[in-house]
Amino acid sequence: MTALPSHTEKKLGLVVDLDTCVGCHACVTACKGWNDQGYGAPLSDQNPYGADPSGTFLNRVHSYSVQPEAGPAQTINFPRSCLHCEDAPCVTVCPTGASYKRVEDGIVLVNEDACIGCGLCSWACPYGAREMDAAAGVMKKCTLCVDRIYNETLPEEDREPACVRTCPTGARHFGDFADPDSKVSRLTAERGGYALMPEMGTKPVNRYLPPRKKDAPQDASLLAPLLDIKATGFAGWLDRVLGKIG
Repeated sequence: MTALPSHTEKKLGLVVDLDTCVGCHACVTACKGWNDQGYGAPLSDQNPYGADPSGTFLNRVHSYSVQPEAGPAQTINFPRSCLHCEDAPCVTVCPTGASYKRVEDGIVLVNEDACIGCGLCSWACPYGAREMDAAAGVMKKCTLCVDRIYNETLPEEDREPACVRTCPTGARHFGDFADPDSKVSRLTAERGGYALMPEMGTKPVNRYLPPRKKDAPQDASLLAPLLDIKATGFAGWLDRVLGKIG
């Protein structure tokens, strides 16, 4: 079995803002695209245009309808990928040492040359963050775009995970949680960022920022801002235009 490092020099990871994620799947597409042409073997697809398509994705977005105790129901878009846990069970269960956690930055990776596709790491991960590539016969997972973040041939602003770089709403943030002054550390402290399923004891590095409370009344229409004639909505604009014509 593979041993975990006693400490890591950095704790690189992601903060995902559930308040601003709109579920557009841009992060999923960017992740798939970058990893197809970058790190490791391409992420294969099976029967992609058929009736029963399947494929390998390192990042997925799930959407849930949530009913708070007070206020209207909310749709929560929940991105999911590897959390690069400090006490990663996927690493310690690996019989060949293919899964490992790096000392220099805490990123959990898979040595595909050593992976035998046994699937034990997938069974051990409580977050469903590992996927077997049916074509390659090895396990795949989020690498935090390790081939981007250290790539000095890229412009500095591009040296972050593809999912973070492409997010149109700025819902994803990348940084070092070991640095209390980093952006991810400050966001976590200011917004009450939380770890996913801490009761599992895996000590995930990534954090989620909870959705902010919505103040709209339960019976309010989503079109209310557009129909408010007194404000700057569409109906108000139309009323002013028609007034000028008259």
